[in-house]
Amino acid sequence: MSVHSNTKRVTTQTLQEMKRNGEKIAMLTSYDYSMARIVDEAGVDVILVGDSASNVMAGHETTLPITLDQMIYHAASVVRAVNRALVVVDLPFGAYQGNSKEALTSSIRIMKESGAHAVKLEGGMEIRESVERILSAGIPVMGHLGLTPQSIYKFGTYTVRARENAEAERLMSDASLLDEIGCFGIVLEKIPAALAAKVSAAVEVPTIGIGAGADVDGQVLVAHDMLGITHEFSPRFLRRYLHLYEEMRTAVGQYVLDVRSRDFPNEKEQY
Repeated sequence: MSVHSNTKRVTTQTLQEMKRNGEKIAMLTSYDYSMARIVDEAGVDVILVGDSASNVMAGHETTLPITLDQMIYHAASVVRAVNRALVVVDLPFGAYQGNSKEALTSSIRIMKESGAHAVKLEGGMEIRESVERILSAGIPVMGHLGLTPQSIYKFGTYTVRARENAEAERLMSDASLLDEIGCFGIVLEKIPAALAAKVSAAVEVPTIGIGAGADVDGQVLVAHDMLGITHEFSPRFLRRYLHLYEEMRTAVGQYVLDVRSRDFPNEKEQY
């Protein structure tokens, strides 16, 4: 089913209503115009311009190298394609940590230069000041708790977070804090399903899970993973809806053969 451009735009308010009504929120990443257009037309509620562009688009091992300028470039490309979805942009590593003034400046640049609708930051208590400052400028903020990929070198691994009581309690209090200070939603990444359910029930705002079980208010995946364009990455939480890596490689291989064998272009494919 495709959702046409006369459909009402999704806002932070829409997501709040969806949570209240028990409707699940579908969120996917996009980093470019062509992909975002497909994702938006298919009816996805929220498009995340993730710093995962660092891995998916640029081939880096972590999300750390991507810059604010690069995030703005990807975000602007996505915004030009979108008629319905709410577009959320990750503040990249180094654009907000430890300096709330810089966090605000980075967020203003994203909003002004890309036309996006909101920003997302990783962390809880330690980024409180940054979140409050961004919100005070009228910019919607989405939180992100659990596995926070920008802290990969601190944790040293991408394994499931908050299995231990102390970390689980800290996550619960961070979620309550983000809820109270005014975030419009919280991404919960790679945490036990039971904890995610508890967080979702405790906070007013929608929770979006990735590897956080079914009892959250919505789900997010990286589009390239879900479509099988990336193929080395196979975590338990990922459902592949297509296997495009193989299909695209086969198609390109066929094109190469057709060119070499002079089969392409044929009589009908020339002027």
